Amino acid sequence: MSSPAERYAAAREASEHPHTSAFAARQRFDLDPFQVAGCHALERGHSVLVAAPTGAGKTIVGEFAIHLAMQTPGDKAFYTTPMKALSNQKFRELVDVYGADQVGLLTGDTNINGNARIVVMTTEVLRNMIYADSAALRDLRYVVMDEVHYLADRFRGAVWEEVIIHLPQHVRLVSLSATVSNAEEFGDWLDTVRGDTEVIVSEIRPVPLEQHVLVRDDLLPLFDERAGLATTKVNQELMRIRSSTGSNYDNNRRAQSYRSDRHAGRQAQRPQRGGRRPDARRIERVDRPDVVHLLDRANLLPAIFFIFSRVGCDAAVQQVRRSGLRLTSAEERAEIRAIVEESTRSLQDEDLGILGYWEWLDDLERGVAAHHAGLLPAFKEVVEELFRRKLVKVVFATETLALGINMPARTVVLEKMEKFNGEARVAITSGEYTQLTGRAGRRGIDVEGHAVVQWTEGMDPQAVAALASRRTYPLNSSFRPTYNMAVNLIDLFGKSRARQILESSFAQFQADRAVVGLARQVRDAEESLAGYQKAMECEHGDFVEYGAIRRELSDLEKKNRQDAHAPRGARDTRMKRIQSLRGQMQRHGCHRCPDREDHARWAERYWKLKRQTDRIRRQIETRTGTVARVFDRVVEVLETLDYLTVVDGETSLTDAGRTMRRIYGERDLLVAESLRQGLWTGLDAPSLAAMACCLVYEPRRDEANAGERNLPRGAFRTAYDKTTTLWAELDDLEKDHHLPGTEPLAPGLAGAMHSWARGGMLDRVLIDADMAAGDFVRWAKQTIDLLDQLSIVAEDAALARNARVALDGIRRGIVAYSSM
Repeated sequence: MSSPAERYAAAREASEHPHTSAFAARQRFDLDPFQVAGCHALERGHSVLVAAPTGAGKTIVGEFAIHLAMQTPGDKAFYTTPMKALSNQKFRELVDVYGADQVGLLTGDTNINGNARIVVMTTEVLRNMIYADSAALRDLRYVVMDEVHYLADRFRGAVWEEVIIHLPQHVRLVSLSATVSNAEEFGDWLDTVRGDTEVIVSEIRPVPLEQHVLVRDDLLPLFDERAGLATTKVNQELMRIRSSTGSNYDNNRRAQSYRSDRHAGRQAQRPQRGGRRPDARRIERVDRPDVVHLLDRANLLPAIFFIFSRVGCDAAVQQVRRSGLRLTSAEERAEIRAIVEESTRSLQDEDLGILGYWEWLDDLERGVAAHHAGLLPAFKEVVEELFRRKLVKVVFATETLALGINMPARTVVLEKMEKFNGEARVAITSGEYTQLTGRAGRRGIDVEGHAVVQWTEGMDPQAVAALASRRTYPLNSSFRPTYNMAVNLIDLFGKSRARQILESSFAQFQADRAVVGLARQVRDAEESLAGYQKAMECEHGDFVEYGAIRRELSDLEKKNRQDAHAPRGARDTRMKRIQSLRGQMQRHGCHRCPDREDHARWAERYWKLKRQTDRIRRQIETRTGTVARVFDRVVEVLETLDYLTVVDGETSLTDAGRTMRRIYGERDLLVAESLRQGLWTGLDAPSLAAMACCLVYEPRRDEANAGERNLPRGAFRTAYDKTTTLWAELDDLEKDHHLPGTEPLAPGLAGAMHSWARGGMLDRVLIDADMAAGDFVRWAKQTIDLLDQLSIVAEDAALARNARVALDGIRRGIVAYSSM
């Protein structure tokens, strides 16, 4: 029974924040303090930024915003996510709470009940609605931006800033972020552009995380348990194991030293082969089935194994299958089969075999599965559902699973502490480690979560401990103006106002913050310069002037010695200047000062610091207004190509500019110019699908342009060559205006997309594409997005019609099945 004081506090809470109290009463758990603080801020009419660890329950605050909207008839709330999979998942959750008639879903290729009071969407959809001044924005009161740290994504991050800047001021914003080290800085920017934004940061995990290292078949704690719960002291047993097995780090350092000595011509002793000490003991890795069995015995399932390659994930499942390990009961297997059959009943039988359905089902019935981008989206959703129901016990996943999908586990296993980033193998960062291990620990189910790092040869426990104990990683803007953004802003606000708006971006905010720090350095340096100048004051003359002569003379004499092979004319010119400076120095009054060398020492410090200060001043000049300067360059390109016109000093859109308004994507300018020049006129629907694919597809680094051999023939080849020529011309124009340009067209998937749009069989298309079904579906969806834009903006009626036919031709079979 609660005390009188507790009852009084509860009554006061209910009277001051009635909506929070009513909402909290409906939840399965008592709200944590940070969740209560977020709800209170919203109830007071403020926007809010909530930064908290993965699995801490940030989305509760977003769901409360939806609850508030539903309390006032007619009010609406939008819930945005960075990925369609997250949107689909949130849509289903909200339908369960509010009913199908109140909740809509907009993800580009899916449109369900778009006029509902609650609409879940990807962030790009909301950005497009804002620029189109959509009627759906009326009565909008709350926007939840889940995973707002995606703002740092270099490809898509600008969309988040566009939405934040352009949303009507009366809309309250709920920004939900992973733990970042500069949450206050981000919150300050939000407060600047949105007003009344409260920043709520929580470092507390609702389920504590135990850290382990798996050495052979022993789970050893990463930290010394005897030192108390808050310790970050590494378990000394791990340090002894490292000492007895040797270290690759030490081996690599010895090898590098050997190469350096040899290169310098010094005597060097070659390190022992393999670099291992004679007394070092090798620790064999534990096979995956044995690790799974060990976790099962220790009651640490369900578990997610993060393996940083798709091939590795699939191979791990096969290893478990070959071992005969089975983690499910007969009743669970029957339930798994029923769920899978219900979820895949729309797929054609001939496609099931191509997709490896029967082997996949057998793995699921064993309680194991893979989860990666190459998997058919529908199959991934089944894996997620079975894992949430505790029917699948082990998932071998790539890091994409860590990005917001609701799949908490009791245990997370990291097999390696490095990954391939597309160019080289690199160590994972503390932010990545936190994001991955954040999946461990199910609220309301587990007393604690468990993170297990498998021992590998050369592992440094201190480095692992540093990753595990560090919780700080910064959120940095990736914002840059695009052509589509420029024409939309100029059309809505005019050029001058658009420029000012861009100067309010988080990118410029961060640059200006950096300028504040640099300016402080300049002020400090100016004080020191004044002190140095006073110390070298000379009664015989201006020692600053004298010191400048000595400095220039010293630099030229040094250059003359180093540049002995310079052309005779250049050396003669330099020698004349040296002789002139020597004469000036000897005639200067300070040259005869008895304290000249004392003054000179201060002068040397003065000129060294002045050079550093001048360099900082140049940095300030380059950082101030950086976003607006890029905008100016974008505008210059658009004016050159007649997308913008200037009349009586006012910049406005031409007809071509108005078309550009509705073209979104990395290649907005190339698409707009291709349409304007009629490069795709006459293409049939499959060929138009292939062309759109060339514009959205991003090939693997090892793929190059091998796909050009399989390009569709006929009119497509001519259109492709003309589009490639146009790309080169635009790229040159962008480089002339100091803009980065875009990558060349990527035709590697064009042949397969052409075949699929013509009705080709799935097995043949996947062979031609040389990719997994999930990858093909992803690129097919992006091709559909572009075709949808073409069907709307193309002035050529036949082209617009063929774009719609091509879109329908692609959206079939596994692509149509994966549209949700």
